[in-house]
Amino acid sequence: MSRLMVQRFAISLVLGIVIAIGINESTFIFLKSDAGRGPQRIELVIPNGTAARVAKGEPSPSLPTNMVFVTGDTLVIKNQDVADHRLGPMFIPSGTSASLILSDANNFTYQCSFQTTKVFGLDVQEPVTSSVRLYGILFAGLPLGLMLAVYSLVIWPIKKVQKVLV
Repeated sequence: MSRLMVQRFAISLVLGIVIAIGINESTFIFLKSDAGRGPQRIELVIPNGTAARVAKGEPSPSLPTNMVFVTGDTLVIKNQDVADHRLGPMFIPSGTSASLILSDANNFTYQCSFQTTKVFGLDVQEPVTSSVRLYGILFAGLPLGLMLAVYSLVIWPIKKVQKVLV
């Protein structure tokens, strides 16, 4: 392999990684979600009167929808209602709290007594850490760089230099 070919491959790899950084990081910023954080403790409060509202078919006023969790989060449910409640494997008597460590990434659907639909969905994702972002850059950048190197050889072939002997 000639020195010129090695230079072309090195430049193409660097160019591929630079393009991948631009695309991956702009996508990360544009589509940034709550998954770009580390694990934390998330508290949900079941307010007083929730059981009566659910019995009437009315939604609970303070329970958020579309929550995103990351693996390692701890979901803590505080029951301030006069009735006992249940969320999946957790039984939460009136005036107490219960916690659930979310250790697996998945979309969970739990039976829930404090929602009018009687179900509560938990979207648990892997956290988007800097190592995950670096992996994405390398996973996209290296093949792109190799592809650029191969196509550059097709478009601008390296000409053999003929040495003249004197």
